[in-house]
This record gives sequence, structure tokens and C-alpha cells, in this order.
Amino acid sequence: MDINDIAAVVTGGGSGLGRATATMLAAGGARVAVLDLPSDEAREFAQSIGGVFVALDVCQTEIIDQALRAAETEHGIARVLVNCAGISLVAKTVGKDGLPCASDVISRQIAINLTGTIEMLTRFAARLVTAEPIGEERGVIINTASIAGFDGPAGQMAYAASKGGVISLTLPAARDLAPHQIRVMTVAPGMFETNMLSMLDDEGKARLGAQVPHPKRLGYPEEFAFLVGSIISNPMLNGSVIRIDGTHRLPAGP
Repeated sequence: MDINDIAAVVTGGGSGLGRATATMLAAGGARVAVLDLPSDEAREFAQSIGGVFVALDVCQTEIIDQALRAAETEHGIARVLVNCAGISLVAKTVGKDGLPCASDVISRQIAINLTGTIEMLTRFAARLVTAEPIGEERGVIINTASIAGFDGPAGQMAYAASKGGVISLTLPAARDLAPHQIRVMTVAPGMFETNMLSMLDDEGKARLGAQVPHPKRLGYPEEFAFLVGSIISNPMLNGSVIRIDGTHRLPAGP
């Protein structure tokens, strides 16, 4: 699918991987709706790329349809959805105090990373199936998982479960939507320079980057966005998960 002159929706589009993706799409001629938590920064960013900002918490599933309608009112039926909204909270299965992992740590990550992704995917697809095909397809849905969904380290049981769920849903969702000429793909990034690492100083980020076999650095959000663009443009990419991690495999942890 050609990015030029199509409408696209990016969740978590106000920062990190989502921001880079929205920038890439707009530069390619797409009409971009940035969906994210309310903030002046996200709103100003959307305006700066000629897009529209729509406030959305993906946990509030009852307003997802409302957000998609708002984006469609501005730009017409969207052909591309990129799900980048997500959080990462570190907590061991059983803490040093002998207590189980806090329920809110588990439920919040599942709600945002997994349930939010599923709800966005299904509701977006339900709108897209009524659109006229463009050539041989109607559109593309790209989700964001993590290499933690394959080899999660200690302290990321809930996060790994949420991202593993996104990995697992990719193929059945693609099979469900294949008769409607809608593709579903997932990208599983390794360690990237995003807000999730904002608590680290430059030295700490350099240490993390040095763990990557090649290139020995953290990934750039623009590299994630470049892969998203490639997926959109290649019609044979469907029902698969692509790791983008410099061959990095997460260690077990301490």
C-alpha cells in the first residue's frame, strides 16, 4: 500500500516509537491522526506534522470508537493503524518482601499493552471492512510487541505476558481479516531510545546499548518507523512478527 494520500492512525503517537512513526507517515504524504493521552506536547506535535490530535486512553475501550470517528471526520477512512501505546513496569513475580506481584502492576500492563491493542485492532478493522479496496487490499494493522515477549528477563513477568499476547494474536487476527483484504503484522523491538529508558543517564544507556551484538547501541525510533513503512508498502508481509533488535537476546537478569 502506498503511504501517500492515505489516512493513518497511530496510538501512542505523541512520543517515542509512535512519534517517529507518525513523522514518517506524514513525511510520506499520509494524513495522520495522533492518538495519545491528553497533553499540549502531543497536540502541538500532531499540528507540526499537519496531522490531528485525538485524546485517547486505550484502557477506556468505550471511547475508542469515538476517537476513531473523530479521526475519520478529519481525514476520511483510515487505511493504516499502528499500535504503539504501551508501558513497562518492573516487578518480580514474588518480591523481596515475600509478597506476590501487585495486582495493579499486572492488570495495568495487560490492560494497556494487550487489551488496548486488541480493542484498537478489532474496532479499527470493523470500520475498515466497509471501505472500498485500494488495489488488492483495504489496509494494514501493525502492532508493537517487544523481544521481552520471547525472552523476558527477571522482573518483567507481567510485561512479557502482555507483549507475548500481542505476538500470539498476530497470526489468528491476520487469518480472520484475510478475507477482508486487511493485513496484520507485529514488530518486536529490542532496546530503543524511548521514554521507557528516560530514568537512565547517558552512561546507563551506553551500558545497555553495549549489550547489543551489532550495532552496539540502542535502536533509534526512526529505525522502527522505517520498518513500519516497509511493512505497509510490502503486500506479502502478513501474519508475522519481525524482531528489530540487532540480534540482542535479553539475559535472564540478576
